[in-house]
Amino acid sequence: MAQKRLGLGVIGLGMASRPHARSLQDLKDRIDVRGVFARNPDRRAAFAAEYGFPAAASVEALLEDPALDAVLILTPPNARAELVAAFAGAGKHILMEKPVERTTAAAEALVDCCAQAGVTLGMVFQHRFRAGSLELKRLLEEGRLGAIAAVRLDVPWWRPQSYYDEPGRGTLARDGGGVLISQAIHSLDLMLSLTGPVTEVQAVAATTRLHRMETEDFVAAGLRFENGAVGALTATTAAYPGHPEALYLECDRAAVTLKSGTLTVDWRDRPPESFGEASATGGGADPMDFPHDWHRTLILDFVDAVEMGRDPAVRGRDGLAVHRLIDALLESSREGGAVRVAVPA
Repeated sequence: MAQKRLGLGVIGLGMASRPHARSLQDLKDRIDVRGVFARNPDRRAAFAAEYGFPAAASVEALLEDPALDAVLILTPPNARAELVAAFAGAGKHILMEKPVERTTAAAEALVDCCAQAGVTLGMVFQHRFRAGSLELKRLLEEGRLGAIAAVRLDVPWWRPQSYYDEPGRGTLARDGGGVLISQAIHSLDLMLSLTGPVTEVQAVAATTRLHRMETEDFVAAGLRFENGAVGALTATTAAYPGHPEALYLECDRAAVTLKSGTLTVDWRDRPPESFGEASATGGGADPMDFPHDWHRTLILDFVDAVEMGRDPAVRGRDGLAVHRLIDALLESSREGGAVRVAVPA
């Protein structure tokens, strides 16, 4: 008997929709795209024609579709609260692009909304699904690297001024912030998923003379981790022409570099090993210059989670940890001192 496909709607057809669309095409044996929707009818029609998906006439049409099991929400974060409330209230599962919302309080409200409705909420943090990331997680969980002593995260990306000239880009009202919540959030989430929580930060955040924008395009910080490790962070969209992000871990038994999806393990007692393949990361002028494989794996995990009644690999609640870290980094810069990262009640 053929496996039932998950009925999925897609809302929000901007730049971030491209890797999702390619992934959905690859997963056509597991996913039945019931409709794609954007408020702009021309964009909706063009997207549907390009990828071979049906266009939805309205959000209400998706909500009323009895074959719809879940929705993929790709809108900017300021356009999600009503959508999440409506689809969760209708018993539809939700997979959503980062961040959860513009503020931590709003993000917590969305997570609570889905929990109360009893629907699955997954987040798109695709960097966790690179081959190098998965191998590093395995090595840490198996204890092969030993304890983490020090952490360094570098996100030296570039965005031209034309990127921020688009209405809403880099604003608090639409995006919730600048480089931390819009670009570095992927690397911050990956770091936390591997190292565990950060407990204290001391940071400087600023807007360089290279950009005209409301929010920060540069952040540097010292970090203290719950596991006793110390760390350093730099994140920017002012590093022309854009370079791959990198995470470095100094552990008891090895030094680890995770860069462009490639993991290098420099063992202290034997020859080094490498895992994964280097790839573009979207760190330059073209934000979408990266493969869609990581999205495909994440979406497939979400489908499996819904069908099996388990949590997805990246839950909505997991997305709150990076929100709290970003809050602490920005507060530290404003206050000019060390700040404790909030712990959920």
